[in-house]
Amino acid sequence: MHTLLLDSDDVRANAPMEELISAVEDAFGAYQRGDAQMPAKSYIDLPQYNGDFRSMPAYLRVRDETGGEEWDAAGVKWVNVHPDNRAEYGLPTVLGTMIYSDPKNAFPLAIMDGRELTMLRTGAAAAVATDHLAVTDAASLGIVGAGVQSYTQLEAIEAVRPIEEVVVSDVDAERAAEFIDQFEDRFEIRGGSVAEAASCDVLSTVTPVESPIVDREMVGEETHINAIGADAAGKHELANEILLDAKLVIDDYEQTTHSGEINVPYSEGTLTDADIYSSLGEIVTGEKTGRTTEDGITVFDSTGLAIQDVAAAHVVYTAARERDNGTPFDLLGVADS
Repeated sequence: MHTLLLDSDDVRANAPMEELISAVEDAFGAYQRGDAQMPAKSYIDLPQYNGDFRSMPAYLRVRDETGGEEWDAAGVKWVNVHPDNRAEYGLPTVLGTMIYSDPKNAFPLAIMDGRELTMLRTGAAAAVATDHLAVTDAASLGIVGAGVQSYTQLEAIEAVRPIEEVVVSDVDAERAAEFIDQFEDRFEIRGGSVAEAASCDVLSTVTPVESPIVDREMVGEETHINAIGADAAGKHELANEILLDAKLVIDDYEQTTHSGEINVPYSEGTLTDADIYSSLGEIVTGEKTGRTTEDGITVFDSTGLAIQDVAAAHVVYTAARERDNGTPFDLLGVADS
């Protein structure tokens, strides 16, 4: 047996977005039904290097009661945040490695780039939320923050809504211009202010700010917002009034209250459990209703879950095997045994 090594190009080449979105939606459903295990994300803080490591393990089993494919998968993502990396070492701030294992015998089926995988599954999660919470004819998408995560926001959301117009806002004009260059042949796309982006049918915020940059009066009355940027305590992109006015949907209670978009107002007592409408898993399984005609603003607080990584890794590994992609190697020295 060989372990498959999949670099960032391999991950991207074997990640059809529609399949990723479907697998990530299945993962939310499995988690809600109790068919998944996801221990809390663990941290190793390294203040001497201005960085940290994070360990994200998960197992999930997807059951299709309509006669479709059933599968299970397990894995762990080892990821970091080192803000000084680019200036000091020429490396990305965030790196990641995903180990994807066979649940029945623990064999490491693949080792793959976790950075590309994270970008893809984060976009897919936003697409799942958008599909359930945005107006059906949403044709405009605003993106605040034109970093690496922004690209898969657009690529994924256009798979579930007829996006025609895109407004991107970033404090770095060059970064916004690079984003526009990437997509100008496919969309009516332009740079704009945060307010212009926030007035779109769908808004994805993908910044690391700790003081809200989107005010209530900026947001369209039926805008769906994917709050992506907050992944640590203290981060906060949306004004509290938005969160209090919206139908508020979260990915995971423990993670969002600790480090998601709601963490600051929640810790201050401004926002309580009563202000949270549901988890995305409850909507996926039909326990709660997604968008209705009575809804105004909707918000999805996305912190990123290990079940999403495992579901995405399943898609990538399956496609790579079918296409004979990647580099097989004998990690355990058992290939000929």
